[in-house]
Amino acid sequence: MAVKNDQNITISSRTRFLNELTLRIKLIARLVADRRVSPFAKILPIGALVYLIFPDLIPTPVDDALLLWLSSYLFVELCPPEVVEEHMNALKKSIPGGWKDPDQGEDEIIDAEYWERP
Repeated sequence: MAVKNDQNITISSRTRFLNELTLRIKLIARLVADRRVSPFAKILPIGALVYLIFPDLIPTPVDDALLLWLSSYLFVELCPPEVVEEHMNALKKSIPGGWKDPDQGEDEIIDAEYWERP
């Protein structure tokens, strides 16, 4: 159940998005540092990072966010699945409080009250 504050911003959705984004960035950093990943595949995230820093070097007809998402998605897909799984499991274990996949159907409902201090 999502909790909303006065600005009608869903706090749990925002937190979940930031957690997923942080996890994905950490996964990509670990995969780039791994010797088992092809150097040719590593061109994708490194090129995306260069493009993020210097967007005017390469004019593209697509949106910058789409290009960054696509390069990160393709990079993870091109990495060996067992290496990705190994790093993902290590990252999940390092998250305090454990990791729960929302797609697994194990929704835990916590009954709580929410208020802001004046």
